[in-house]
Amino acid sequence: MCNEKDNKTGLVLGMLAGAAIGALVGLLFAPGSGKETRKKIKKKSDDLKDQAQNNYGELSDTVKEQYGNLTSRIKETAGHLADTVSDGYDKLKGQVTFKAEDVKEEAGSKLNDLKK
Repeated sequence: MCNEKDNKTGLVLGMLAGAAIGALVGLLFAPGSGKETRKKIKKKSDDLKDQAQNNYGELSDTVKEQYGNLTSRIKETAGHLADTVSDGYDKLKGQVTFKAEDVKEEAGSKLNDLKK
Protein backbone atom coordinates (compact mmCIF):
# COMPACT_ATOMS: atom_id res chain seq x y z
CA MET A 1 0.00 0.00 0.00
CA CYS A 2 2.82 2.42 0.85
CA ASN A 3 4.62 1.45 -2.35
CA GLU A 4 1.56 2.44 -4.39
CA LYS A 5 1.45 5.81 -2.62
CA ASP A 6 5.17 6.34 -3.28
CA ASN A 7 4.64 5.51 -6.95
CA LYS A 8 1.75 7.98 -7.25
CA THR A 9 3.68 10.71 -5.47
CA GLY A 10 6.73 10.12 -7.66
CA LEU A 11 4.60 10.17 -10.78
CA VAL A 12 2.92 13.44 -9.82
CA LEU A 13 6.23 15.07 -8.92
CA GLY A 14 7.82 13.83 -12.14
CA MET A 15 4.95 15.15 -14.22
CA LEU A 16 5.10 18.55 -12.54
CA ALA A 17 8.87 18.80 -12.91
CA GLY A 18 8.69 17.78 -16.57
CA ALA A 19 5.92 20.24 -17.30
CA ALA A 20 7.79 23.07 -15.56
CA ILE A 21 11.05 22.37 -17.37
CA GLY A 22 9.30 21.98 -20.72
CA ALA A 23 7.35 25.19 -20.29
CA LEU A 24 10.43 27.14 -19.21
CA VAL A 25 12.57 25.87 -22.08
CA GLY A 26 9.77 26.57 -24.56
CA LEU A 27 9.31 30.11 -23.32
CA LEU A 28 13.02 30.89 -23.20
CA PHE A 29 13.57 29.78 -26.77
CA ALA A 30 10.36 31.25 -28.18
CA PRO A 31 10.67 34.52 -30.07
CA GLY A 32 9.34 37.50 -28.14
CA SER A 33 10.37 40.45 -26.04
CA GLY A 34 11.67 40.07 -22.48
CA LYS A 35 8.52 41.61 -21.04
CA GLU A 36 6.32 39.28 -23.05
CA THR A 37 8.41 36.26 -22.07
CA ARG A 38 8.22 37.19 -18.37
CA LYS A 39 4.42 37.45 -18.63
CA LYS A 40 4.29 34.02 -20.25
CA ILE A 41 6.57 32.57 -17.57
CA LYS A 42 4.41 34.13 -14.83
CA LYS A 43 1.21 32.78 -16.39
CA LYS A 44 2.73 29.33 -16.88
CA SER A 45 4.04 29.26 -13.32
CA ASP A 46 0.59 30.23 -12.03
CA ASP A 47 -0.95 27.45 -14.12
CA LEU A 48 1.59 24.95 -12.80
CA LYS A 49 0.93 26.13 -9.23
CA ASP A 50 -2.80 25.59 -9.73
CA GLN A 51 -2.15 22.18 -11.25
CA ALA A 52 0.10 21.23 -8.33
CA GLN A 53 -2.56 22.34 -5.83
CA ASN A 54 -5.20 20.30 -7.65
CA ASN A 55 -2.94 17.24 -7.72
CA TYR A 56 -2.11 17.71 -4.04
CA GLY A 57 -5.82 17.98 -3.24
CA GLU A 58 -6.59 14.79 -5.14
CA LEU A 59 -3.71 12.94 -3.52
CA SER A 60 -4.75 14.25 -0.10
CA ASP A 61 -8.33 13.11 -0.66
CA THR A 62 -7.11 9.67 -1.72
CA VAL A 63 -4.94 9.33 1.38
CA LYS A 64 -7.80 10.47 3.64
CA GLU A 65 -10.16 7.98 2.00
CA GLN A 66 -7.67 5.13 2.37
CA TYR A 67 -7.06 6.12 6.00
CA GLY A 68 -10.81 6.10 6.65
CA ASN A 69 -11.19 2.69 5.01
CA LEU A 70 -8.28 1.28 6.97
CA THR A 71 -9.59 2.73 10.23
CA SER A 72 -13.03 1.23 9.73
CA ARG A 73 -11.54 -2.16 8.79
CA ILE A 74 -9.40 -2.12 11.93
CA LYS A 75 -12.41 -1.24 14.08
CA GLU A 76 -14.45 -3.99 12.45
CA THR A 77 -11.67 -6.54 12.98
CA ALA A 78 -11.26 -5.45 16.60
CA GLY A 79 -15.01 -5.86 17.11
CA HIS A 80 -14.94 -9.37 15.66
CA LEU A 81 -11.95 -10.24 17.82
CA ALA A 82 -13.69 -8.94 20.95
CA ASP A 83 -16.80 -10.96 20.11
CA THR A 84 -14.74 -14.11 19.54
CA VAL A 85 -12.88 -13.68 22.84
CA SER A 86 -16.14 -13.00 24.68
CA ASP A 87 -17.80 -16.07 23.16
CA GLY A 88 -14.79 -18.21 24.07
CA TYR A 89 -14.83 -16.88 27.62
CA ASP A 90 -18.57 -17.58 28.00
CA LYS A 91 -18.12 -21.11 26.65
CA LEU A 92 -15.19 -21.82 28.98
CA LYS A 93 -17.05 -20.32 31.93
CA GLY A 94 -20.01 -22.60 31.20
CA GLN A 95 -17.75 -25.65 31.03
CA VAL A 96 -16.04 -24.78 34.33
CA THR A 97 -19.40 -24.18 36.03
CA PHE A 98 -20.71 -27.51 34.71
CA LYS A 99 -17.61 -29.37 35.94
CA ALA A 100 -17.79 -27.62 39.31
CA GLU A 101 -21.40 -28.77 39.71
CA ASP A 102 -20.39 -32.33 38.81
CA VAL A 103 -17.59 -32.26 41.39
CA LYS A 104 -19.94 -30.82 44.01
CA GLU A 105 -22.54 -33.53 43.37
CA GLU A 106 -19.92 -36.26 43.43
CA ALA A 107 -18.43 -34.92 46.67
CA GLY A 108 -21.90 -34.72 48.21
CA SER A 109 -22.63 -38.27 47.15
CA LYS A 110 -19.37 -39.58 48.63
CA LEU A 111 -20.01 -37.63 51.83
CA ASN A 112 -23.45 -39.21 52.12
CA ASP A 113 -21.90 -42.64 51.55
CA LEU A 114 -19.37 -42.00 54.32
CA LYS A 115 -22.11 -40.91 56.74
CA LYS A 116 -23.97 -44.19 56.26
